[in-house]
Amino acid sequence: MLPAEKVSLAAQFACLLEVSANKPGNVTPFADFADTRYTDFLVSSVVLGQVLRKAATAATGSLVLDTVRETKRLVGRNTNLGIALLFAPLAKAALRKGRRSLRSRLRSVLTALTPYDGQRVYEAIRLAEPGGLGQADQLDVRATHGRVPLLEGMRFAMDRDSIAREYATDFEITFTIGAPTLERALQESDNLEVAVVQTYLTLLSRVPDSLIARKCSAREANRISEEAGKILTIGGACTAQGQRRLERWDHALRRDGNRLNPGTTADLTAAALFVVALEQGVEFVLR
Repeated sequence: MLPAEKVSLAAQFACLLEVSANKPGNVTPFADFADTRYTDFLVSSVVLGQVLRKAATAATGSLVLDTVRETKRLVGRNTNLGIALLFAPLAKAALRKGRRSLRSRLRSVLTALTPYDGQRVYEAIRLAEPGGLGQADQLDVRATHGRVPLLEGMRFAMDRDSIAREYATDFEITFTIGAPTLERALQESDNLEVAVVQTYLTLLSRVPDSLIARKCSAREANRISEEAGKILTIGGACTAQGQRRLERWDHALRRDGNRLNPGTTADLTAAALFVVALEQGVEFVLR
């Protein structure tokens, strides 16, 4: 069990390090979107960390909704819905007592989710208005599902949304791909940004970005994943050839109003940073 202030700090570090890395197709210190600035994400990082100080006592759904409300009040747009959805149960798990692993404690948090959590999360999603939301035949977020536990709703959505899939699988992507990749990358490189970009590319190569799939098509998402894999084979951010390829790819992903922004992959990268910071300490990430 970690103190609340350490969990809050780890969350803020994870968000700041993720958005500050020069990840292709995303907002970075060097590239804003037309409607979203790098500074918006900095403000959002602070907001999330402050809200997560209440994680020991507040419901998971309330943590998500409070984050989205305060973020929208301060920056006027959705910059951290996905991250809030991922970080809220992880923070609650980190604050639970016991010697069990973080993922084991997380499993307990997820199985305890209630219809109240579902109501609050659905409200947060409607407030955030994420891109490419579409419409579902069952448990559409535009309706209020007062009797449906959040985990059940996530299971319905897991085939079209990677964050919902995380809830349904005890964060399988984060714990089996994201965090292990980041730990290896940190051990192999003395460059933190390179480690973050390599983690991002690995996640994207193995898990087609569900935001792109919803906004464009599954075929387009698969094509982007294949390109990430090709860039990894030539070294990714670790080699000069890979860096040149990443720069060209970044320009391609930003065409047509950032239509091919791998935003869900960025959220999963942040979750990997948060998990490693919780399990290994912020010092391990920053060394």
